[in-house]
Amino acid sequence: MRWGDLADGKREAPEPLEGDPVRTVFVGTLVWAALFVVQLPFYGWFDDHDRLWWLWTCAAGAGLGLIGLWYVRSRDAAIRRAAENESATGGGSAAAADG
Repeated sequence: MRWGDLADGKREAPEPLEGDPVRTVFVGTLVWAALFVVQLPFYGWFDDHDRLWWLWTCAAGAGLGLIGLWYVRSRDAAIRRAAENESATGGGSAAAADG
């Protein structure tokens, strides 16, 4: 397969997977945080062997996971609000196009 085949539209993109993004990001954040905590007792060893970046990578993963958690929760709430507003107005744009 060539990149041109994808870029030219000869192949269709697959449908997105269904799932719970909030739970997915939460579990990923927990994994990064757990790895950070598990590695803390070995701080000296990591420092002696120039592997301290392993510890800080886990901390960064947990921190970015918290930002991601905030983002997906906000996005989920916005999608719900939009769906409620659409159902309250009777179909949104379709009703406006008919009128």
